[in-house]
Amino acid sequence: MLNYPHIDPVIFRLGPLAVRWYGLMYIVGFLAVHMLVGYQTRKYKLTRLAEHYEDLNFFLILSLILGARLGYILFYNLSYYLGHPLEIIAVWQGGLSFHGALLGMLIGGWLFCRKHQLNFLATTDVYVVAIPIGLGLGRLGNFINGELFGRVSEVPWAMVFPAGGPMPRHPSQLYECFLEGILLFTLLWTLRIFHYRRGWPAGTLIATFLVGYGALRILVEQFREPDVQVGFLFNLLTMGQLLSGLMVAAGLLIFFRSRSKPAAV
Repeated sequence: MLNYPHIDPVIFRLGPLAVRWYGLMYIVGFLAVHMLVGYQTRKYKLTRLAEHYEDLNFFLILSLILGARLGYILFYNLSYYLGHPLEIIAVWQGGLSFHGALLGMLIGGWLFCRKHQLNFLATTDVYVVAIPIGLGLGRLGNFINGELFGRVSEVPWAMVFPAGGPMPRHPSQLYECFLEGILLFTLLWTLRIFHYRRGWPAGTLIATFLVGYGALRILVEQFREPDVQVGFLFNLLTMGQLLSGLMVAAGLLIFFRSRSKPAAV
C-alpha cells in the first residue's frame, strides 16, 4: 500500500479568496486548448476558423461550464436539486459532469458554427485533439482533492483516501489521468498529422475521441467507486459506463456517416 500524498488543495489565500489546484488545472487546460487550436489554424492554414476561434473559445468555455453543471444535476443528482433548486447555481460546492460538459460544448459549438457558416465536424476535429490535456489535468486535480477515488483494493499501489474510509482504494484518478489524458492526447495528436496529410474525412478525429474516451472510461469505471447517490444501474453498470457507451455509439455513427465528406474548415 502507498501513502496518499496529502497536498493542500488550496495553493494560497488572498483574504477570502482561495486559489485552488483544481481551479488552476482548469485554467491551464483552457490555455493549452487555446494554444494548440491556434497552432493548428496557423500550421494547416485554417483561415475560416482562424477568423472566429477566439470568440468560439469563449463561447465553448461558457458552454462547458453550463453543460458540466446541468449534466451533473440531470445525470447524477436530479432528485436532490429538485428539492433544493437554489443550490443549482452553487458550482463552488462541486458537482460537475464531463459528459454534460462535452454535450454542452457540442451543442454550443454546433450553434456557433451554424451561425458563422463553419464546418462543424471539421471544427471539432481541430479542438478535440487538445481536450485530453484538460481531462488529464482535471483528474490530477481530483486526486489532489482526494475525490472520485477508486474501489477498495489490495493492489500494492492502493491508497487510503481521507474521505474514503479506512480501507485502501485504487487511485483511479491517476488511471484516468494517464489513459484519458496522456494516452488519448498522444493518440489524437499523432493521428492529426495523418488526418491533414491524407485528407481524412471531417469528423474522423472527433469520432476517434468519442470512441477512445468512451472505451477508456468504461474500463476505468471498473476500478472507480460509483457515485453513492446513484450506485449501479440495473445492478450492472455505473452511470459513467452508460454515458460512455453512448459516446462510443455516437463516435461510430459519426465515423461511418462522415467517411465520404472532405476535411475542410
